Amino acid sequence: MRRFLVTAVALAALLVLPSVASAKVNIAVGIGDQSPAMFAHPTWQDLNVRQTRYFIHWDAIDKPAELKKADDFVFAALGNRQRVLLHISTNDLAPGEAKLPSARAYRQKVKALYMRYRPLGVKDWGVWNEANHKTQPTYRSARRAATFAKEMRKFCRGCNMVALDILDQKSSKSPRSKMNYDNYMREWFRWAGPAGRSKNLIIGIHNYSEVNRGRTATTGRIIRLAKNRNSKAKFWYTETGALAGFGRSFPCDPNSPSSMAVAETRQAKSINHMFRLARKYRRDIKRLYSYNWTGTNCTNRFDAGLIRLDGSDRPALRSFGARLREYRR
Repeated sequence: MRRFLVTAVALAALLVLPSVASAKVNIAVGIGDQSPAMFAHPTWQDLNVRQTRYFIHWDAIDKPAELKKADDFVFAALGNRQRVLLHISTNDLAPGEAKLPSARAYRQKVKALYMRYRPLGVKDWGVWNEANHKTQPTYRSARRAATFAKEMRKFCRGCNMVALDILDQKSSKSPRSKMNYDNYMREWFRWAGPAGRSKNLIIGIHNYSEVNRGRTATTGRIIRLAKNRNSKAKFWYTETGALAGFGRSFPCDPNSPSSMAVAETRQAKSINHMFRLARKYRRDIKRLYSYNWTGTNCTNRFDAGLIRLDGSDRPALRSFGARLREYRR
């Protein structure tokens, strides 16, 4: 009987193993940044993530300095066995200043970037970063953003292509604002044609508001809106993260240790919510890119870094590492 019980317990343990393994959330998690220094940080290496994201000027092919920055990041990422998402973006982040490229200019410049990095193994591309935000010239024209998706689709064969990248913003002053994510998405689908109907359609979501304000509904609305037009659509959190500081909405005084401590505690709480949201929508969300790695110690308007300027870990990084164990790489 004793031998039978030991055998039964061993068999039961073996039967449990598949369910434990399958308990991990089937979302690939990575970290986006603009500096290759991230890959050399010991704590980053301990996380064992396999995905990263870098946004690149749409016309970087004509700018040696920008091209070198991108080269440095991509080579460092690939050297650390990362899968790189290159996301096309504006060449001027000052609101309202950047010029909207023509379809022809986009095709020429972005295809040249594709031809540079595709042979290295970069297979994940984003048509345009955060298309409905005022820092991007595309915020004025969802139609042009849709045209860019059609252009990239022509040459980005075999790619994972984020056709539309949307920020979860609303304008309370003007419900009809074209920048509101719902209005923008409707307009984009109106003009996207085959790019919007593709069975491989990927929609990128930036859900900072939801993550940092403890909300849960916006991602669901974005998913439903897209699936009403393409039931095969898939979704990536192409940029999300927890804010230590962001203007007056999320205050953080770099000259006040107590203010910094409050901000970092709030940030760690938001990291936990970021992962809870991903789990909530795990049937539709396939990847999550947290942004970003190195903080600014709240010395500028935006600070979502998981580490401080001196390289020390913030509480948010400890929360990130703990929750990451629940997800696949």
